[in-house]
Amino acid sequence: MAEFAKTTFSHSAYAKFRPSYPPSLYDTIFLYHHGPRNQCVDLGCGHGVVARYLSTSFAHVLGADPSPGMIALAKSSTPHEDYPNVNFQESFAESLPFLANGSVDIVVSGQAAHWFNYSTFFLEMSRVLRENGTLAFWGYKDHVFVDYPEATKIFRHYAYANDDHLLGPYWSQPERSIVENNFRDIHPPTNGWKDIQRIEYEPGNQGSRSGKGTMFMSKKIKLGACMDYLRTWSSFYAWQEQHPERKKRREGGTGDVVDEMFDEMRSKIPEWRKHEPWEEKEVEIEWGSGLILARKK
Repeated sequence: MAEFAKTTFSHSAYAKFRPSYPPSLYDTIFLYHHGPRNQCVDLGCGHGVVARYLSTSFAHVLGADPSPGMIALAKSSTPHEDYPNVNFQESFAESLPFLANGSVDIVVSGQAAHWFNYSTFFLEMSRVLRENGTLAFWGYKDHVFVDYPEATKIFRHYAYANDDHLLGPYWSQPERSIVENNFRDIHPPTNGWKDIQRIEYEPGNQGSRSGKGTMFMSKKIKLGACMDYLRTWSSFYAWQEQHPERKKRREGGTGDVVDEMFDEMRSKIPEWRKHEPWEEKEVEIEWGSGLILARKK
């Protein structure tokens, strides 16, 4: 999570280009949750997109994030007159001293649970959650160009090849592997948690909804916007620090690794190459995802 805390990280770009979560995901969590809906805590809240959505379903929502920049953006994006029951606190997930024992009904985390220190995290969750309180974590990994398997192949090469000129060496590990594995490496201890459920989706390459499992996240996106999304990755920011001379073409540079990636995609996919302007070409993407649900004993 270190990249997100740096002053060079564009929190506004993260908020603009990262995907949001569909009502079907939240409905799945609501169906699982039992009992009161008084206090909700959103860990790794980022710019507050989850906290704002949940504000209509819980009396009080608290978003916590260790990044001062993210907390500042969350507060500025969540005006008190529109969200009087939402507050934000700069804090790590493993230590929430401002919460009383058993005071929380549900703890959620969207695309952040891979950063937690699980040697202490579950102890703190056991402290703050009430009996039968809900833990709900979800995350998404790389998207798939469901109608263009060749593009997905090139995309994954640039994302994970062990080449200093590409993005592979710049992921924080084991955190990225946890995301890639749909959070299967996160195990709520069975001596403190019950009714544990896992809901996953693995996209296919034979068109929309050709994957396996329960799909929550998909989008029609223009290629230019897709490039902007990739530039919000933590690995891209780490790559950028090592290649400061490589500026994206849109800003007058010779091209960065994302430009190079899409150059190769267009060279292999005539349909993309022929579209004018090619950045406006719209494609369907789906994200692989994992949702963990658990109830405190």
